[in-house]
Amino acid sequence: FAKVVVDDSTTGAIDTGLLVFLGVEDADGMEDIIWLAQKVLKMRIFSDSEGKMNLSANDINGEILVVSQFTLHAGTKKGNRRSFIKAGRPEYAEKMYELFIQELKKSSSLKVEAGIFGGDMKVSLLNDGPVTIWIDTKNKE
Repeated sequence: FAKVVVDDSTTGAIDTGLLVFLGVEDADGMEDIIWLAQKVLKMRIFSDSEGKMNLSANDINGEILVVSQFTLHAGTKKGNRRSFIKAGRPEYAEKMYELFIQELKKSSSLKVEAGIFGGDMKVSLLNDGPVTIWIDTKNKE
């Protein structure tokens, strides 16, 4: 379960599936969007009948909620004040955010919902497992 609320209105909600926090850098391009969408849709992280992480969002007919999250690019190495130098410029990041959502919808029949880019979002989730996975399109491991 995951839900995004902005100004007391739910803008996106899912039951079983993935909550994707998306951070964009200026260096990200369409090839990153396509690669990431495919990775998100096909990554086997849901349990099969034997309890092994062997099923993808596609396999379970899951849902996806995408939330923009520039703070993923917070630099904390120097001092105690965070830096967001690596985060993409808002106008570029919003374009890439929208393209990512479109790519998910184009590449699957899954329900895809979203928060509001730049909005003061209240995000709720029930993290089953918990399982949280970091995916970096510049370091494709």
